[in-house]
Amino acid sequence: MDNTNLKGAIFDMDGVLIDTEKLYLRFWKMAAAEFGYEMRDEHVFAVRSMARKYSGPKLKSLLGQDFPTEEVRSRRSELMNEFIEKNGIETKKGLFRLLNLLRDSGYRIAVATATPRERTLMYLSRIGALEYFDAVVCGDMVTTGKPAPDIYLTAAKELGLPPEQCAAFEDSPNGLIAAHTAGCYTVMVPDMTPPDDSVAPYIDAVAESLDQAACLFGEVAE
Repeated sequence: MDNTNLKGAIFDMDGVLIDTEKLYLRFWKMAAAEFGYEMRDEHVFAVRSMARKYSGPKLKSLLGQDFPTEEVRSRRSELMNEFIEKNGIETKKGLFRLLNLLRDSGYRIAVATATPRERTLMYLSRIGALEYFDAVVCGDMVTTGKPAPDIYLTAAKELGLPPEQCAAFEDSPNGLIAAHTAGCYTVMVPDMTPPDDSVAPYIDAVAESLDQAACLFGEVAE
């Protein structure tokens, strides 16, 4: 799939726009430990960007049917919120350079994230990025979340574009599968996991950073 007819850009949020995946990793494990469970990196990676309806059963399949998913999730959110309130949110390298390039070039821009809408709007407002987006589609706004394509189909529709004219920026396998299945031009921006053989079929391009991703839209990376 080529990128010559792109008119829109759709971004995952965590791990792509903001450097929060490392916080999810830290606080999922910390919260699980408080309930007496050893949650390892691979357990957290397995549910990255995954819709809540899928992540709960997935975690139980990995950690046992008695794993208190919702209680651990709630505690994880408390710990993460406390950290962010104290330390703020780090943005990913090249974020505003790319957003400004897209906006100035007339591209339509959206967010498509598994994160609930209230938290998404809070994060985007806090980093000063909300005004850049023509649409914000969140996990609690679609019936079936990632890795199903619904959230990307909805985001493209909100932009008034066919998915084939939208570049989708993702860092996780679940997100890449969703964007690819929707028909978007998929760009992996690696964060916690590399672009290995397991996700290669779902990737049209790889950008090591959002700075590098600017090349897709006609700007030379520094």
